[in-house]
Amino acid sequence: MQKRLLLDSQLLQITIQRLCQQLIENHDNFSSSVILGLQPRGIFLASRIQKVIAELEGHQVQVGYLDTTFHRDDFRRRDLPKKASETRVPFLIENKEVILVDDVLFTGRSVRAALDAMISFGRPNKVELLVLIDRLYSRQLPISANYVGREVNTLASQHINVSLKEQDGDDSIWLMNTEEA
Repeated sequence: MQKRLLLDSQLLQITIQRLCQQLIENHDNFSSSVILGLQPRGIFLASRIQKVIAELEGHQVQVGYLDTTFHRDDFRRRDLPKKASETRVPFLIENKEVILVDDVLFTGRSVRAALDAMISFGRPNKVELLVLIDRLYSRQLPISANYVGREVNTLASQHINVSLKEQDGDDSIWLMNTEEA
C-alpha cells in the first residue's frame, strides 16, 4: 500500500484556522449559528472549530454531535447493521444557521443522511457544509461544501485516512493507494 501525506499537524492547524476565519467572515457574531459535527470524526473537528472561534472572537458557538446511522440509504443492505454513535443536540435548530462539519466529503451520501437526521431537531434557516477534505470527481449526489480545507483529486480505489489527536494521538491526513497484486 502506498500513501502520500496531504496535511501534517502544522498544515492541519493552519487549515482549521483558515476555515474558522472564513466562518467568522460569514456569520455575524454567531448569534443565530450552531455547529453540528457528524459522527465519528466530524465531532472532533467541530469541537476544535468551536474552540478556535471562541479564542478569536470571544463567542461560544453551540456545538452538537449528529449520528446518521439510521438515516443512511445503505443501512439495511449490510449483513451486520452498523453500530450507532451518540447523537447530542442539546438545542433546537429552528431558524438557525447550521454548519455541518465532517472530515471528508466523498460521495455525498453521509451529508444527505445528515440532512435527514438534522430535521428531527427543527427546521433551520440555512445549512452550510464544512469539510477538511473534498474528494473531487467522486460525488454520487449533487452536494458540495461551502468551506473546504483542501480539494484532492482521487480515484475510487483510493482512501483518505484522517488521524486526529483526540482519537488517534496525532494529526495527519494521508491519501492511501491500494495496490492490487
